[in-house]
Amino acid sequence: MRTVRRGTNRVLLGLIGAVLLATGGAVLVAGLDLPARWHFRLPGGWPWTGPGQVLLSEQNRTRWTDRGWWWPAVIAALAVLVLLALWWLVTQLRRRRLGEILVDSGDGEGAVLRGRALEAVLTAETEALEGVDGAGALLTGRRRTQPRVIAVLALAPHADPGTVVRRFAHEAVTHARVSAGLDELPAEVRLRGVRHRAERVG
Repeated sequence: MRTVRRGTNRVLLGLIGAVLLATGGAVLVAGLDLPARWHFRLPGGWPWTGPGQVLLSEQNRTRWTDRGWWWPAVIAALAVLVLLALWWLVTQLRRRRLGEILVDSGDGEGAVLRGRALEAVLTAETEALEGVDGAGALLTGRRRTQPRVIAVLALAPHADPGTVVRRFAHEAVTHARVSAGLDELPAEVRLRGVRHRAERVG
């Protein structure tokens, strides 16, 4: 899925870049009056042929401006383009959940371990640690070489954060790394306290 997404991004960026490059080249050829300077003729149908020619004629600019739907349609189209661009940017910057991990099975072929299965095991083992009231684990990175763990631990009021983090690293993360056959499994831990209602005394 990630490979398909990367390929789609590259194709879209390539197409957008090609369109922008072609448009900019056409404008520069006409704006710098290169046909006259370098003594060549532009092909038929070339949109701009000289430095005095405007990019959009008055007829093209005012064709539908007297229609009531024109400006709302333009604004709506621009808004959709902006939202699509923002959505694409957010999807590129957002950390992706790792769907699977490639495990070395020892026979030279390898095996695939589901990321959600490893996340569930990590979460269950972490929640069993003393001082942890709740936990969540997320796998990110690359399935072959750079998987990473992002864990959120909800600490009990009496828990020692240092002890909990050490046990998480030495037990839960180590067990996950060994079971997946990984040389290393970096982990980022985020701690938060659990709020309890005040108890009435007396």
